[in-house]
Amino acid sequence: MSDFSKQVQAEISSRGLTLRGLAKKVHYDAAYISRVLSGRQKPSIELAVTLDRLWGTELVQLLKEPIRIEQPSPNNYVRTAVAHFLEHDNRHGGDHVADAAKQVWKAEARKPETYESKKRLADVAEIAEVAGWLLFDADRQEEARQAFMESRHLAELAGDKPMRWFALDMLAMQDVQEGNPAEALSISEELMTNPRVPGRVALLGRVRHARALALTGDRTRTLKAVERAQGALQDSIGPRDPQWAWWVDEMEVIGHRGEALMSLGDFKEALPHVQRANELVKPGGRGALYYSVAELTALANLGAWRESETTLTRIGSILESVASSRNTSRLKRTLRIIERDAPDWLREHAREIV
Repeated sequence: MSDFSKQVQAEISSRGLTLRGLAKKVHYDAAYISRVLSGRQKPSIELAVTLDRLWGTELVQLLKEPIRIEQPSPNNYVRTAVAHFLEHDNRHGGDHVADAAKQVWKAEARKPETYESKKRLADVAEIAEVAGWLLFDADRQEEARQAFMESRHLAELAGDKPMRWFALDMLAMQDVQEGNPAEALSISEELMTNPRVPGRVALLGRVRHARALALTGDRTRTLKAVERAQGALQDSIGPRDPQWAWWVDEMEVIGHRGEALMSLGDFKEALPHVQRANELVKPGGRGALYYSVAELTALANLGAWRESETTLTRIGSILESVASSRNTSRLKRTLRIIERDAPDWLREHAREIV
């Protein structure tokens, strides 16, 4: 890791920021900043100047000497593919790149040299996790689970604890979506209680724990869990947090609070939380589709038809550039509520969306 990356990470930690929060302040892509901090991309003079103006630091001075970037992996193609697939997913959803990611994962896993070094194993564990996420977003759940399980296995062989934690979190996320609270609770408790797990990863465990409790219908424990997760957000930031955890921020925690409340059937209390998440998310991408569909689900269950019309229009616009079958499947379920209960003018509008 370069001196530049170390100092920026120290500034982020000391100021209680998240990577996404910093990206919003300086109007840079969070994925770009993450690549800089992990040594995968050389920092630009412009970024250093922007940060110096924001913090009153002298980071630009560190760029006058050669930056000591981590040497590229022999498996550089995999890392390049990972960055491409994730960028596409953030902008356009996982449907159209899920097969490509699965192809790279399977091809790399079959190579004999994959098992010759821990570094290679860790690289393939990462592409397996990315393939799993994209298959999950494409609503290909059985294939996604296979990818997450293999990512965990390869990470264990590589001794890569952060990637193992990531794979576990993805499995808990999938369990919540698929309505399997027992396994989600088991995984989340491991992430929450293991003293070696960094704060931000433990926070994810709290979020998954709250969502799983909501599936059991235990309102009291669910509300206590979401309160603890939201209260732990700022305190969870630490120097041991893995690079992949940058996206765990206020939007993520608030959004999951709304989702937990909807699982409990409390759409009225859930609505302001998913609306707030919608305000915080980057407009137009896969995340905007997710929270817009969540908002529509709450509105439709409340019979708020005028507000539903506005949200439907927004969703229609997003779907012109985003293909995410997971979100589209949920949208179709919500549209069935509108078809059954809404006035004629809204039903006609809804029929034009999907």
